Amino acid sequence: MTDLKDATRSPDWQDDVRQGVRHVRDLDRLPLSPAERAAAQAAAAHHKVRAPKAYLDLIDWNDPADPIRAQVIPSLGELVETEGELGDPIADHAFSPEPRLTHRHADRVLLFPTYQCAVYCRFCFRKESLTSIGRGYTREALEPALAYIADHPEIREVILTGGDPLSLPDNALAEIVARIEAIPHVRLLRIHTRVPVALPSRISSGLVEALQGRLMVTVVTHFNHAREITDATEVACRTMRQAGFVLLNQSVLLKGVNDSIEVLEELCRELMYRLGVKPYYLHHGDLARGMAHRRTTIAQGQALVEALRARLSGICNPVYVLDLPEGGGKVPLGSCPIEGRDGESWRIRGLDGAVRDYTEVVGE
Repeated sequence: MTDLKDATRSPDWQDDVRQGVRHVRDLDRLPLSPAERAAAQAAAAHHKVRAPKAYLDLIDWNDPADPIRAQVIPSLGELVETEGELGDPIADHAFSPEPRLTHRHADRVLLFPTYQCAVYCRFCFRKESLTSIGRGYTREALEPALAYIADHPEIREVILTGGDPLSLPDNALAEIVARIEAIPHVRLLRIHTRVPVALPSRISSGLVEALQGRLMVTVVTHFNHAREITDATEVACRTMRQAGFVLLNQSVLLKGVNDSIEVLEELCRELMYRLGVKPYYLHHGDLARGMAHRRTTIAQGQALVEALRARLSGICNPVYVLDLPEGGGKVPLGSCPIEGRDGESWRIRGLDGAVRDYTEVVGE
């Protein structure tokens, strides 16, 4: 194993990006068969392709079913649209009162400082917006959204998403954070990012300093497979933990990537025990177009999370959720342990599978 101190001597993050795949033409440099290269180029024309060198280096190119490869290398399956799939699966646009802002829940908003990412995941539910909009950060572009937040005192939490906010330079991040901190009723800054996974060299002291200030900071990472957990990601997460940030993780349940109990168990355990990152959500695959080949059934997901509960400590268990279309929000999909009720007497199934009687005892 590489010494953790050596992992901090990773190349400059911008070099990591430049040496990776940034355009369709860069696919020619990857060890793909002619047929796979043609398929990847065709799919990349519909959704941007990008992956830093550090992430590409995790791929076992001798394995066509490699779980890292499946997440970032375009495939012909993406070109097959199935009835019922949606261009805006969770209604970001329907709940957007201002450009670059989504206000779906009363006390929090999504803010999109950039529509660009360090890595473009093939399963992304926002892939159509990211490909069609494609704009980066400008101060002027965020003004209407920031004014909206300032005018709505019920907003307590601002979630930076996109695109990937941590793909921005330190000075841009510091400017955004300063503007949000100047709004008195905002108390927490949440950042949704794939950068600690795909571009851990980006998590620098300058980035941490840009995010620190008055607000509580929560960083929600996006690890989908234990193979993504490396010495470099361990250093990146330790840097953020030591800065006082709360670290959570949301994964997407993906057929052929993490849809087995062994893979999910290792992922959730290593997130908590090695990285200090709490498994937060396990998302059922959204109805993004061209993603039917990566979605499991809900029943499969329920069986997996029930098995996880029997194998892992509660702190290592994510909540299995479906982000409903039309802005219905995230709803838990885990199986219900309640088998029946008669007044104050309940029949409840335990983790061992046995059903037991439980009688409520409450005071007057």
